[in-house]
Amino acid sequence: MKRDITERLLAARKAGRPVALVTDLGTGLQTLVYEDAIHGGFGLEDDLLEEVRERLRQDRSGLVSDLEEDEDGVQLFVQTHNPPLRLLVVGAVHIAQALAPLAALTGYAVTVIDPRGSFATESRFPGVSLHDSWPDEALSALTIDNRTAVVTLTHDPKLDDPALLVALRSPAFYVGSLGSKRTHAKRLERLKEQGVTDAELARIHAPVGLDIGAVTPAEIALSVIAQITAVRRKAGAA
Repeated sequence: MKRDITERLLAARKAGRPVALVTDLGTGLQTLVYEDAIHGGFGLEDDLLEEVRERLRQDRSGLVSDLEEDEDGVQLFVQTHNPPLRLLVVGAVHIAQALAPLAALTGYAVTVIDPRGSFATESRFPGVSLHDSWPDEALSALTIDNRTAVVTLTHDPKLDDPALLVALRSPAFYVGSLGSKRTHAKRLERLKEQGVTDAELARIHAPVGLDIGAVTPAEIALSVIAQITAVRRKAGAA
């Protein structure tokens, strides 16, 4: 690997910038593919570039090829380097207690945010990063990116609404909020009064989670992580 490529790769990883190291198996040349740029020893045709970027989005290292029978072509090995997926949970409630370990099992670094000290405790959330700031302050400080999911679970507008204002104007790939359809309708009215656009409001998955008939906190947590997964994998989670 050339020094320039190595230094740029290390810099991207340090900055938490998604990047794929692409190696041409025929020539040994290497190129770095970012979400919005490309740098290195060779260029890529549009279809191959899109496939590499899709692999980057999906965390899927592996072989990419346009070789066809009896024709010349290229074989590339794509090695993805992404910052960790994150799940930011507003509300240290029973559902969050079930959601945190499920999310960790599926590859998310979990942070639970709740200014109520008796809720967000190490004994209730062992091994989970806890923030006792107000949700909007915590979300702003945590710098939401496009590998971040945000879920609000408190049922308290004083906590959930400010968090949603930050999340909906961020690159978060998923925003979900607990509550019935009636509760959500009132939530939409409040957020609209605060200047949230219809397009931004449409980003909220509410009632949160896939409709699997969930009742218990564990079942609701399962439906939430299933919906987050479906949205990330573009599996058609409405």
